[in-house]
Amino acid sequence: MLVALPDAEDLVARLAAAVRPHLAANTAIVGIHTGGVWVAEKLRDALGADYPLGVLDISFYRDDFSRIGLHPQVKPSRIPFAVEDRPLLLVDDVLYTGRTVRAAMNELFDYGRPSRIQLAVLIDRGGHELPIRPDFVGATLAIPPDQNIELQRIEDRLSLALK
Repeated sequence: MLVALPDAEDLVARLAAAVRPHLAANTAIVGIHTGGVWVAEKLRDALGADYPLGVLDISFYRDDFSRIGLHPQVKPSRIPFAVEDRPLLLVDDVLYTGRTVRAAMNELFDYGRPSRIQLAVLIDRGGHELPIRPDFVGATLAIPPDQNIELQRIEDRLSLALK
């Protein structure tokens, strides 16, 4: 099955338009390492406001950590703002099983109790294994289970590829 992938930059613009009316002034944006961080940075730029930006590396929070081991490029999480009672926009590139988002929420609660967490994803590819659904989505695509969508960043431009 051949799947045509949309332009990632267009999807970020679509996400920004969908998200804009729903963000409170004190919302912080949190990207999940790596692709979610790239999308979060582009999304914040597209929103044209100075929302605080945080970065999560959920490697130690994954429920398959003992099975797959530690990713060789673990990066530190960086949440340079108070999470307690703050609305958060959690951003990832591709939503598949929901396990990455679950791990991200577990880590976020270690920083405090946000007033609300909304989820924005560039692509929802289906195949959810947990009851996690995005509040905002750039595109919903049916991708065969044996293929993956990879977000790439070349210079300052995002693009999507099937692997």
